[in-house]
Amino acid sequence: MPVPASIRDLPWRRIAGIASAGGVVVVLLLGLLVRVEAIADEIDGEWMAEILEMRGPGWEAVSRVFDFLGGGWFANWLIPVVVAVSFLIARRPWAASVFVIASAVSALLVQALKVLFGRARPEDSLLELHTAAYPSGHVANAATVVVLLALLLCRWWVATAGAAYVVLMALSRTYLGAHWVTDTVGGALLGASVALAGWAILAPMLHRERQGRRASVGA
Repeated sequence: MPVPASIRDLPWRRIAGIASAGGVVVVLLLGLLVRVEAIADEIDGEWMAEILEMRGPGWEAVSRVFDFLGGGWFANWLIPVVVAVSFLIARRPWAASVFVIASAVSALLVQALKVLFGRARPEDSLLELHTAAYPSGHVANAATVVVLLALLLCRWWVATAGAAYVVLMALSRTYLGAHWVTDTVGGALLGASVALAGWAILAPMLHRERQGRRASVGA
């Protein structure tokens, strides 16, 4: 059955698509800049110098909690499964699908860009890491989750709390020396871009699904 024009041309769908494409372009340009070390001293070097002066056991403990929350089996497997199952229970299969697909695409793109740019990690890292630095997978994952939940749930508090979570995740990655600050910026842009693209592509189905659920609840 064809999708009605009123649903197909949802407000903000085109803007989301343009923002997503623009974000990817910025991620690639930033990757080129850090690859040739065009901004290493002015931004990354100064930021890392400040971080080293701030290090202490308390903040390190907090940062290691974020390290666990933003990567490994917890972020890459448990969170997508739990969120997808929650949407399925709420009778929103399209929301579950876009969440799982966007999470997987975000993770794959992060690994592809790490190989492409091959940026070295900071020397003062508190973690033993063997992959390239740019972009930050932890921050990309956080941004993907946050932007998608904000779009799918349409709640201001989700967006506000989510934005704070992404910022704290980015700070924790630089605090641990796992990433340069530009790695976290690239990760945030990439994760948000993937989330916006997934929402824009499936917006008609997501809109119809949400409207149908509202009608069934109000019946």
